[in-house]
Amino acid sequence: MKRAKTENSLGRKNHWQFDLSLQPSTKLFRMASGEGYSPSTYENNRIGGKPDNSASSRNGASSSNNIHDSYGSTYDWQVTKTTIRERGQQLLETGQWSDCKFIVGTEPHQQAFEGHKVFLAMSSPVFEAMFFGGMAEKDGAIHIFDVQPEGFKALLEYIYSDKISLRSFDQACELCYVAKKYMLPHLVRECTKYIWRDICPDNACRAYEFAKLFEEPDLMEKSLEVISSKTKEVLAESSFEEVELATIQAVLDQEELTIDSELELFDALQRWAIRECARKGLPPSDGKALRSVLHGTVGKIRFLTLSPSQFAERPAVSQLLSQDEAFAILVNISSPNTTTLSLPLPEGFTSSRVPRKKIPEPEIEPESKLLPFRAPTLFCASTSADQVALPKMYCLRSPLPGQPPPPIYHSTILDSTLQFTVDRDICILGAQVPTQIESIDGQYVRRERSSYTELLYAHLLDSNGARLTYTHLTSRVNYGQFMEISFNRHIFIQRNKVYRVGVVLNKGGSYPAGAYTETAVCDGVLFKFNVGNPNDSIRDGLIHSIVFRHI
Repeated sequence: MKRAKTENSLGRKNHWQFDLSLQPSTKLFRMASGEGYSPSTYENNRIGGKPDNSASSRNGASSSNNIHDSYGSTYDWQVTKTTIRERGQQLLETGQWSDCKFIVGTEPHQQAFEGHKVFLAMSSPVFEAMFFGGMAEKDGAIHIFDVQPEGFKALLEYIYSDKISLRSFDQACELCYVAKKYMLPHLVRECTKYIWRDICPDNACRAYEFAKLFEEPDLMEKSLEVISSKTKEVLAESSFEEVELATIQAVLDQEELTIDSELELFDALQRWAIRECARKGLPPSDGKALRSVLHGTVGKIRFLTLSPSQFAERPAVSQLLSQDEAFAILVNISSPNTTTLSLPLPEGFTSSRVPRKKIPEPEIEPESKLLPFRAPTLFCASTSADQVALPKMYCLRSPLPGQPPPPIYHSTILDSTLQFTVDRDICILGAQVPTQIESIDGQYVRRERSSYTELLYAHLLDSNGARLTYTHLTSRVNYGQFMEISFNRHIFIQRNKVYRVGVVLNKGGSYPAGAYTETAVCDGVLFKFNVGNPNDSIRDGLIHSIVFRHI
């Protein structure tokens, strides 16, 4: 900003005079500089009063009208806002003086937000690094794919006005995720308090999965307490059919559950298996399909606590068990003390004959025991416990002949997406991307001994843009290598359907790009890349391979 000329050089008088020949900005500058200013003088002119000896009065015009005509009725909104909270809310709602823009979410549900770098940076160290760090964002909109617009809007409301409006369990989880991403511990704690108090049979399993994802052991314990004390209600909820298999396994591992018999667990497991087959496009009437989606989880049911008639009437005729398994279990139930007649239990089945204990409902804990903020765990990618130890496969994309394209340089954020289809049903585990390369004297080199901290986000979307799984990752990596990204959940994908894997690199630098063929075959699976609209694949050369396994 240019320095203002001195008062003497302008020949200004010692008292304030409105001069209609001046632009409104000059008028406001003179008022701000204090030339003959007094509160009564300003107020008289603002409300249309008659200041003594003013030029505006002599010209028959009100200063109030002139200023308001030029600036509208909100130029002096600062006078009416008595707190920082009110002033911040004004800036958020109007976008006045904004100097950054965010595009949040994925199509068709994207939403744009305007912000102020100083406001954001003074609230979040992540925003501080984004705007004022060594590789700070200079211009252009900032795309955030892993956050829902409603969650980001709530985050901005907290930053600008300290307002926290929590209305539902799902909204609290979303806002808690955003608050963890941008490292706002107080907001995380408030969201976690709400989740803690709002846990009920309808959302206990989802609360457990949320706590497990963000490594919050206290919230995990609280969720399991609700599941254990209200097991009947939890199993009866339709939402139980949507939980992860690892969550069901955690429930079946509990010694204390409020049930009358193991039949209740068996029936709920069967409902989940039928629903999972429908999700994967498998026939729910096929016993092999039902057993395949359970990965041996049925063995956690304590069948030996049932009577022969209970087992024969329901589990024995269910397709969750093969005939050999059902016969062996029935023999062991019928002759618990006659080892000469008993057959060995099928592999992986529990031999426990101890019924699960019922427990009372958990007491409400005081807020002093609520969860602490654990920022370092936010960006750690985790692997779902429901995955069996099948070998990983790496579909390496084949480079096109000729000179590879030049490296891609970015200052802060670089996104890369790749659309693809497969000709067989498989399970997607993650992807591989290159690490950065260094430039020395204008030449890009690979220095394997030096390292840097990589910060990225990755997700898998279906053809409608719905997020199937995602992960954040912070890791110390070497330059000039390939880095494997593991999604939080391993996702089953169907053949001949379009999916999109995306990676957002948040560390400024140069990345080697590749030009690849449109198809690749790995262990009998045909991958087709850049299918559908070619514009939906952006800088796809940064995605080197897709990690998967057979099912």
